[in-house]
Amino acid sequence: AFTLSNGAWLGVDVSKNAEWFIEHQLEDGGWNCEWENGATISSVHSTLNSLIGLLDYEIRVGSNELIAAARKRGEEYLLQRNLMFKLSTGEQIAPWVTEFIAPARWRYSTLRALTYFMDARNFDGDAIDSRIEQAIESVRKRENENGRWINDWVEKGAVWVEVDAPIGEESKWNTYYATRVLNWFDSAS
Repeated sequence: AFTLSNGAWLGVDVSKNAEWFIEHQLEDGGWNCEWENGATISSVHSTLNSLIGLLDYEIRVGSNELIAAARKRGEEYLLQRNLMFKLSTGEQIAPWVTEFIAPARWRYSTLRALTYFMDARNFDGDAIDSRIEQAIESVRKRENENGRWINDWVEKGAVWVEVDAPIGEESKWNTYYATRVLNWFDSAS
């Protein structure tokens, strides 16, 4: 057992949340929301969402060796798969891996993963890992003739306000994230 110190953000101690993620990281380096049902293999969805949360914790509270180490293990889980392929067969994980979704909510996509890696590299100061290049190219290929990216999926469920385009139309959010990621990658290359 361990305790994270200095876990206050906006006057609330959120260190227990971060500790939970460290304690529930699976052997393969990632996370799976089905762990309580016995899952022992990580999910790209759960792993990316966990990484985003842990990075956000460090950005707001400050760098932490335990969290940084957990993030690196989780990142390696995704990087071993080049952000898009099954480790066992080398095939694309599923068609939804390269779909653009806005708002993304819980869903994994290469665009969300690349956004995480951009934010993490900017925070950590690490060099870009070459294993993200296929994912970068998958984003680049989806740019349309107007310099925009379409919305491939809209998650079902109640919303207070529609924040983006319907399926098949140009998406301001997907365009924003794709442009940021490509500019970051191209400027660093």
